[in-house]
Parts: sequence; structure tokens; C-alpha cells
Amino acid sequence: MSTWAIGDLQGCYDATQRLLERIRFDPAADTLWFCGDLVNRGGQSLETLRLVHSLRERTVVVLGNHDLSLLAVGERPMAEKRKVNADLQRVVLAEDSDELLGWLRRQKLVHADRRLGWMMVHAGLAPQWTTQQAEHYAAEIEQQLRGDGYRGLLRNMYGDKPNWSPGLRGHERWRAIINWFTRARYCTPRGRIAIEEKGAPGTQAAGLYPWYEAPGRVERDLKIVCGHWSTLGLTLTQGVHAIDTGAVWGGKLTALRLDGEGLCVVQVPGRDVPPPAPRQERG
Repeated sequence: MSTWAIGDLQGCYDATQRLLERIRFDPAADTLWFCGDLVNRGGQSLETLRLVHSLRERTVVVLGNHDLSLLAVGERPMAEKRKVNADLQRVVLAEDSDELLGWLRRQKLVHADRRLGWMMVHAGLAPQWTTQQAEHYAAEIEQQLRGDGYRGLLRNMYGDKPNWSPGLRGHERWRAIINWFTRARYCTPRGRIAIEEKGAPGTQAAGLYPWYEAPGRVERDLKIVCGHWSTLGLTLTQGVHAIDTGAVWGGKLTALRLDGEGLCVVQVPGRDVPPPAPRQERG
């Protein structure tokens, strides 16, 4: 009986199957935690979503930014659905789209297991948030997504502002929460997200820190496993374990065992990405 956290799948079905075989996943006994971004860019988003949905009795899923974008696309008129990339089109135009998206919409923003001592989130937490506060804020979004207000939430979730403040209300509050859980990489010590910064640590502007290293951050009572940041690579610290290792970009797909002694990491090759075409010299 094992519990494994798995990094961003992003529609890489073949790599997902390889990883499940490598960890010898037993659906009768084992549990999988998926760190979000199940879909987009990998070319096999429909197959990947169907696979995770078929394992739903043995999985925990937190939503990533690409998952939320897929849900938003699913609410658009048919003409608009046909304008998105082919990978997502296959999902929103599939015969079982309503079932898949209805299930996806009911997944979490944060998952905590205090018996295991772990919390899972797609991207990050604001420096001032405790794990209990994170669960509370995530529940606000989950309530909207699972209720009658989900269409309004999906329409209004886009945008880089406002910065998080406990006094925010309504859609601005929910947008700020969603941005932290699904888009954060760097921030200031006061908790302003720098969403435009996407590179590896050391490339960011002065005054910005990886969210898990921001000065003045609160002490947390759970270890955190997350994805979202492929340029960060596999990062295993005392408190944060980042496992998006760029499977969709030709990197690796990573699983981290959460219930064993010590750290057990298993990786398989990600998607085969063709090399760029050679440049033509102009005469």
C-alpha cells in the first residue's frame, strides 16, 4: 500500500503509463496524488484525462492553471471551442466531455493529509499563509466550482491582479487565491506574485524570491509537494518538494513516494519532442 505524488502530466499519456508501470501501481491498494495540469500541450490530453478519471477511486487531484483553463473553454460556445488548440479541442468535443469536465470541476485546489504529514498544491502558497489558512482559502474556490456560481468564477478568474489581501471580496478575492495556488513561482517578501517571471532561480529580477524561500514566510506544519515550475526542475528541500520535471518538454515525469522511509523518487522519460528544424541560410 503506497502513496505516490506525480508531477504535471500535461497530456503525456504514454509517459504516464510508463510511470505507473515503473512504480508498479496497484489500483487495489495504492493511491496516486496528481499535482495538477493533467492536460494541454502533450497531444494526448483526452487519453490522459480518461485514464485519471478511470482511477478516480484511488486518486487525489489538485487543479492546475491548465485544468482551470480547460474548464473555462468547456463553457464557451461551440465556435469558440473550435478555436483552441487541437489537444484541448479533442477533450471539449469528445462524447464524454460533460462527464470528464464535470468530474474535473469537482477536484481540489489543495489537499492535506495530516496523518501522512503532506500537503499538495499545484503551484504555491503565499508566504503568510499557514496550511490551515490555505485549506480555508481553497475551500472558498472549491465551493464556487462545485456550485451554481462556477461559470461566473471561470469567466472572471483571468488576470494578474489584484495582489492578495485578506480584505478582498468576490471575484477579485477568488482570482488572487487562484493565482497563488495555480500560477505562483516568484514573489516579494510581502507576497506580491511576479507571474511574468518563469525562469530558474537566479534569473529573476532583484527583490524576488522563490515562493518557498520568501523572507518572513510562516513556518508550516506539513511538507508540501507541488508542480507547475518545470524550469525549477526536481527540487527536494526540507519543506517543499517540487516535482514538475518538464515531461511535456522532453524532460522526465516524476513520482515521489509520500509514505515511505526517506525519499523515494522514480522518473521515466517524458514526451518525445522532435528537435527544431535546421535553420535555412539565406543567400
